[in-house]
Formats: sequence, structure tokens, C-alpha cells
Amino acid sequence: MRGLLAVWLLGLAALISSAVAGAAPAAAAEPAFEVRLLDTATADPTPEAVTSGSLDPRFGPFTNRASRKLPDTVWVRVRAEESFNPRGVPVLIARMGWFQRVDIFPGGPTASQPLDRATDLREFGGAHDGVFILPNGFKAGQSFYVRVAPVGDGIGSLRFHASTLDATLARAAAHSRMIAIAFGALTAMSLGALLIWFILQDRLFLLYPALFFLEALYLIYFSGQGFDWPVFSYAKAISAYTWNVPVALGGAVACLFIREIADLKHTSPRAYTVFGWLAWTFVVLAFSNVANLVGLGGLVAAIGNLAFAGTGIFTLVVAFLAWRRGNRAAGFFLIAWVMLETFAIATAVSLLVGRAEHAERLLYYGLPLSIVAAAILVALGVADRLREQRLALSDAERRAQTDPLTGVLNRRSLIERLDAACLRARARGLPIALLFIDLDHFKEINDSFGHPAGDACLHAIIGPIQTELRHFDVIGRYGGEEFVVILSSADIAAARPIAERIRNRVADVRVEGFGTPIRLTCSIGVATSDTLGVWGEHLIAQADAAVYAAKRSGRNQVQVAAPIAA
Repeated sequence: MRGLLAVWLLGLAALISSAVAGAAPAAAAEPAFEVRLLDTATADPTPEAVTSGSLDPRFGPFTNRASRKLPDTVWVRVRAEESFNPRGVPVLIARMGWFQRVDIFPGGPTASQPLDRATDLREFGGAHDGVFILPNGFKAGQSFYVRVAPVGDGIGSLRFHASTLDATLARAAAHSRMIAIAFGALTAMSLGALLIWFILQDRLFLLYPALFFLEALYLIYFSGQGFDWPVFSYAKAISAYTWNVPVALGGAVACLFIREIADLKHTSPRAYTVFGWLAWTFVVLAFSNVANLVGLGGLVAAIGNLAFAGTGIFTLVVAFLAWRRGNRAAGFFLIAWVMLETFAIATAVSLLVGRAEHAERLLYYGLPLSIVAAAILVALGVADRLREQRLALSDAERRAQTDPLTGVLNRRSLIERLDAACLRARARGLPIALLFIDLDHFKEINDSFGHPAGDACLHAIIGPIQTELRHFDVIGRYGGEEFVVILSSADIAAARPIAERIRNRVADVRVEGFGTPIRLTCSIGVATSDTLGVWGEHLIAQADAAVYAAKRSGRNQVQVAAPIAA
């Protein structure tokens, strides 16, 4: 566990660095474009006036940042800096925000109709690609004029690149397939955990599906794929909130989850309380997204980013400390949380400082797979937590059923085992035998050597007795120096030799450390159902009576209970 955690921690910087490097524009095979923006002071021009080239002197510098908030319809000129005439069907792709409508017109005095739009493809971060057919490709210096109209109150950026239709559709299909596989895996694991919760009623199996189904919703909506799926497409009406709200609610569930899996209620009550308040903070943030309607969305986003950063660090510290205290489940959660935070930071960096199309391996493969891997790791942590609980419960049950001094069954458990053994024997028509073992002169041992010596004697005879028993035979302490052995499927012919061997074994025991070595003997009463016709505690009573007969006859001997004459 520690080695695996070290690997993740050491790889954190490398993953973020690679994300930044992947976000930076590299030497691409696609042609470059010069993009310029028409002076917004220009009266609303007609497509014919723009495409004719007469307004070209009014086009000024264009930046992506300037295009992120467009109050009205604007025109952009896209001029190819090199020719593009591929073998496949060439397309010009305009990457825009969801709240932008783009039409592309070819330049020329007779060009008044826009290029045919082949399709629209959803992309990460609230963007989509408009794919426009270029019948004959384009030559260096050729211009296209782009009309950009806002269709809602939203933020987007505008970028252009060229490709072929088949490559674009294949890329989109691969992206959609990857998101669908990740969503399916997360949903299946969430549903499985929920079904387990109906049986076990353990809060972890309720929080787990809530956490990772919210992660699944965040993934499909932040990638844009979910808006084209049945049922999930209804969220288009509230597309501005479809990933912010699941992220905030996921943060709330994560706070409740770490409380449970790290057992903070018992190990760190203060941290338990802090996570409770943080969960409420994220719930408030989720509903605060409506502040976008009054222009306060930026403030809410800033507060949310601070809350996520602070909570993320606090969670790492708490999970790490819980793991160091020996909570293996918290260790699994720690690894998963480091991975989720790493890819979340890398994703944010890639979308902030670069172009999403240059970080597709991170966005469409690294991020989805990291969430699925985190879900698997956390599931392992939950399973390990249940394993520890089962072991603790088994240990508690064992302690409740056994005698603390000798380690054999206590009287109550012994009677329960005897009743169950008798029921099975009677149902199958088999006999059952009982040995009642009583140490001889035990009171004298306590009086002469002390009670610690007596305890040592009781403990010393258990091993020799068990040596003569079969694996399914049962021994228990009936009281004081008295022990009872249940011999399943044994009649009088099998039980008496076993009793004799036990008597000899006990007679060979020497207990040292209390002065003169203590020699032990025992008297054994044997009672069997095949000779007596009785069961359960009646067998104990008959075996007990046989012990008294053995003691009256001189001790250190085996006495068989005789049937009572009719």
C-alpha cells in the first residue's frame, strides 16, 4: 500500500506537467489561419457586403479572450496561410461555445450562401465543433467570413482548424465511445453498490453510488456527449448547470464518504464535524449556481474553486493520517483521491492555458479512465472496510462464545452446539456421545499451589484432550474444572476408547513453575444416546452422574453411564 501510494504521489508533478505540455500548441499538420475581427462599430452588414471583401480594411486583431463574451452578432475573417487539398472530403471546423451560432461564407463577390454544415460535435468545457464542408479545399490566401451570433447568455471561445470529414467523424466516434464506456462502468458500479445497500443497509454503499454517479454525470455533460443521448438530452435547457451542480453535490457526498470510510466519528470527532459543515457548504454552492441569472456566476465560481481547493487538501491530510493509523480503507481512498485531484487539476490547466483539441488524450482518455480507476480503488477500500468489520465481528463472536482462560467453548455455547448436534443426529438416525471430564483433587491444587497454578492446570489439559478428538468434535468448559466433549456420530464402542486415551493423556501432564511439578489426573463419565435413549442436557446429566461414580471408585478412571432399568 505504501509503495503504491508513493508511486502516485511521485507521479503527480509529472502528470500535471504532461497535461500542460499537451495543452500547448505543437507543430500540427493542419493548415494555419489568420483570424481577424470586424470592427463592432460597423453597422450590421449584409453577408454580400462582407464576403465581397469591401469591408476587409475594417477587420482588426482577434483574440480568443475577446470572443468569449460576445454581446451581439459579429463577423470574423479567416484567411488560410497555406493550401489545403486532402484526399478525403475537406472540412473547416469552427470550435465555439454552446451559446454561439456560427455560419461560414466563402469569400468572393458572388458568395452569399453559407457553407453546408455537415454536423455539430460536442466538446469538453462547454464547446462544440461546427463542421462545414469545403467542396474543393482552399488555397493559400483564400478567405472565409464567419458570422458569430450569440443564442443565449453564455461564454465561449472561437477557434478554427481544417481536417477531413472521415477523420473528424472517426475522432468524434472514438471520443463518444470512450465517454460512453466510462459512463457505463461508473453507472454499473454505482447500481451494484446501491443493490448491496438494500441488503446490508451500510451507509458506505449508499454514498458510493451517489459519489460516482455524480462523477459520471459530470463527465458526460462536461464532455458534451450527454446532450446527444436519450433522456440525458433533456438537460440542454439547463446546460449551464449540468456539470457545475453535479460537481458541487459530488463534493458534498465526498465529504460524507470520507467521514465513513476513515471512521472519523470514532477516531477524529472534530474532523468528522468539519466534513459535515463542508458537505453543507457544497450543497449551498450547488444551489448558488442560480446566481448566474443575476450576473454573480463568476463570484460563485471563485468561491467554489476556493472551497474545492481547501477541501481537497484537507481531505488528503485526513485520509493520509487515517491510513497511517492503520485504516487500510482510507489508504485506498487516499490513492483514488490523489488520482482524481491530479487529473482534475490537469484538465483545468489544459482548458485554461491551451487548446482542448491538443489535450484530447488527457480529456477523453486520462480523465474518464482516472474516474473509473478511482471508483475501483474506492470499491476495494469499501470491501477492505467490510472485511475488517467482519473480522472484528468474528473476533467478538468468538470471544462471546469461548472461555477466556482455556480458549474452548463456554457453557452457553456448548449447550447450543449440543442441541444443534443432537438435532442433526436424530434427523439422520445417528448416535451421539458425551464425555464429562472432571479434574481430580482440583480444590487441593488451588489450596496448595494457588489459583494461578489451578488456572495453569486447566489450560494445560486442553491440548492433550484435543489431540484425541476429530476435527468436528467439540469441547467446552462446563464450569470450574469440568469439561464436556461432544462426539458426533459416536456410539459407546467408539466413545469409550477415546475417553480412555484422554484419561491417559491427562495423566501424563506435568505443570511446572509453581514449586514441585503438579501431576494431574481426571475422572471421565461417558453417556451415549444409543445406550441411554436420551439427548441434549439429559446426556450431560447422565455423564455427570457417571463422573461421580468414577470418583467414588477411586478417581482417574472412565465410567460409562448405565441405562436405567425399566
